[in-house]
Amino acid sequence: MKFETPWESYKFSPIYHDNIGMRLPIRATIKTVTIIILCLVLVPILSLAKVGETYNKHRIVQKGIVMATAYNSLENQTDSSPWITASGTRCKEGVIASNFLPFGTKLMIEGFGNQIFTVEDRMNRRYKRRIDIWFRQYKDARQFGIRKIKYYVVDA
Repeated sequence: MKFETPWESYKFSPIYHDNIGMRLPIRATIKTVTIIILCLVLVPILSLAKVGETYNKHRIVQKGIVMATAYNSLENQTDSSPWITASGTRCKEGVIASNFLPFGTKLMIEGFGNQIFTVEDRMNRRYKRRIDIWFRQYKDARQFGIRKIKYYVVDA
């Protein structure tokens, strides 16, 4: 009979564990736990209003969750023409900048009531999935900061 030291046995190996009589790699267990956690996080996100339903009397075409920032027409936050958007319109309440939505897209943002926002500006191209909301006052933009928001693209 060969004597087996603890480090030669799979039960004590860092690669395997045997708590219910099975030899499973720890990596497989970590992957399983990760999948369960992702499911617990994604299910509430996917249970938002469905496409085709209405949100504040508007038909939802698309929905999502993105990071949002705020800006205003100060020269250090914009290009050389601070009051003119990339689409050629003048900045006003309800203007947003986004690189992943086409110009003229109408959307509603949770937390802003019935206000309809329109994509009329662009951001630096390093921001692929982000929305930048225009505020008239610098202090309002600072107070908004950066946060995760739910948006709904609507037919308007």
